[in-house]
Amino acid sequence: MAQALQLAQRGLYTTTPNPRVGCVVVRDGAVVGEGWHERAGSPHAEVNALKAAGDRARGATAYVSLEPCHHHGRTPPCDEALIGAGITRVVAAMGDPDPRTAGLGIGRIEQAGIEVATGVLENEARELNIGFVSRLTRGRPWVRMKIAASLDGKTALANGKSQWITGEAARSDGHYWRARACAVLTGIGTVRDDDPQLTVRAVDTSRQPLRVVVDSRLETPLTARVLAGGGALIVCAIENKTKIAQLQDQGAKVIVMPNTGGKVELPTLMQELGRREINELHVEAGFKLNGSLINEGCVDELLLYFAPCLLGDRARGMADLPELADLGDRRGLKISETRMVGSDLRILARLESR
Repeated sequence: MAQALQLAQRGLYTTTPNPRVGCVVVRDGAVVGEGWHERAGSPHAEVNALKAAGDRARGATAYVSLEPCHHHGRTPPCDEALIGAGITRVVAAMGDPDPRTAGLGIGRIEQAGIEVATGVLENEARELNIGFVSRLTRGRPWVRMKIAASLDGKTALANGKSQWITGEAARSDGHYWRARACAVLTGIGTVRDDDPQLTVRAVDTSRQPLRVVVDSRLETPLTARVLAGGGALIVCAIENKTKIAQLQDQGAKVIVMPNTGGKVELPTLMQELGRREINELHVEAGFKLNGSLINEGCVDELLLYFAPCLLGDRARGMADLPELADLGDRRGLKISETRMVGSDLRILARLESR
């Protein structure tokens, strides 16, 4: 199963909106076939592994990192492929949260008289597809917020300048996280201050994530680099038909999604991104939008890069959060990983639910 998960990781940047899945076929203690899902619309991991195994699949065991699919989509169901190949045992790391398959793939295989085992390296399999699981179970993507800060928690000078706090290695590492995401989100403040492209450049990738800008008053300049090449999604809170038409002429898509305060309704935006089959959302925004996303329960995980420097109290912080009167009201985090990236410290931490 560990080998199946390693195979699944080869699709880390390419399978969206599908899950990352690997499969290993074993007969008489030897691997006779292996495969992984490469991209949506291409054969699934089980089909690739069975093709590699050929006739040796008959009487073999298939180790697969996700329950074999049961439904007809762009490709035929994998449960029938396993049955037809003469597999006699299937080991699945975890069930598929897709209601078209959930339990049905395993059930169909068991009906055919094939032995089934589940739950092997389940946690590792779930982590690999945490965005897919989030979208299918919560209707919204897994939201990972990337923040580059000084050691005293500052992300920009008081005048908004932030390039560059962290080193080149950390900036390149951030592109790997962009590449695995289905979409990258920022705010109008960052567009004005930094004019980012929001594209993946430090990693070889066959696709670019969707670029999303939260721009309540439609202030995105028509010359902004985030609009280059078309396809950006601008989310606003006002119905300015003239500006909307201008942005659409640049190839952008615009959706109006106001809350009662005249800002963008962020939780609704997360649901909309889920509807658009966004599994993982990578946030690179300023401290104001960061604070709003955290306050409104839209963030699951923080990807923090701390540089060995100090910027002082007047510099901008990581997130604009409300003042607390009691330490008991502080927001807890669970640190899942720490690592040095060049001269910077990378911390991966999850927000504890309240």
